[in-house]
Amino acid sequence: MAEMIRVDDLRDPRLRDYVDLRDVSLRKLLETERGLYIAEGEKVVRRAVTAGHRPRSFLLAPRWAETLSDVLESSDAPCFVLEEKSIEHVTGFHVHRGALAAMDRPEPRSPESVLEQARRVVVAEDLVDHTNIGALMRNVAALGFDAVLLSPRCADPLYRRSVKVAMGAVFSLPYARIEDWYAAPELLRDHGFTSYAMTLADDAVPLDEVRPEPGEKIALIVGSEGPGLTEHWQRAADHRVVIPMAAGIDSLNVAASTAVACWHFRP
Repeated sequence: MAEMIRVDDLRDPRLRDYVDLRDVSLRKLLETERGLYIAEGEKVVRRAVTAGHRPRSFLLAPRWAETLSDVLESSDAPCFVLEEKSIEHVTGFHVHRGALAAMDRPEPRSPESVLEQARRVVVAEDLVDHTNIGALMRNVAALGFDAVLLSPRCADPLYRRSVKVAMGAVFSLPYARIEDWYAAPELLRDHGFTSYAMTLADDAVPLDEVRPEPGEKIALIVGSEGPGLTEHWQRAADHRVVIPMAAGIDSLNVAASTAVACWHFRP
């Protein structure tokens, strides 16, 4: 069972994993160096533990210690108990759900291992917004796709904001980062995938007119929040598709458009 520890000194070095959670640049560096990520909220903490991720520690307001008592009983990690105002002072923001856990970051998967087990994947190019990554992961999982592949510049799916928006879907959905991004189209072909690039290109086919072959392995390619897919990916994809829009609107947010396309290509 987790050891319950009341903390009086907010500078206690044992709380270092939770300091300055709003500083994105600092947190990206520290979490990578320390091999951790932060789970925020009772449901997300519970789902992380259920998925087999190992807690390093918990940071809870008193009322959440009882709510998460079953999780705490299954762990030997320390549980630091602070009032909510003190947690806010440590983390740098109001943790309105009063429950945090520092989790060991799982070993990254290789793109090859992910593709070998998948039939439908979303491939994201240069999505730098953590909220969009989290929403995309949640949509992909909810609509029956098997995995996500990320370009080197994509935001971290295990960053606190990404995990929170995904509601923990990142724990169950396989994903991997492709380091050799230029060679990614060939990687997909080598694993038998047909790629569909979402683009506003003039020759893009309306999504509702696309009919994949029975049993076809599908890779849906989506681009960055501003410019969309690079020319390299638009040329390299097997097909270019677009969601028909009402007059005067050219596109949707990337997470919303991914949801529409995943629904169309659903199993």
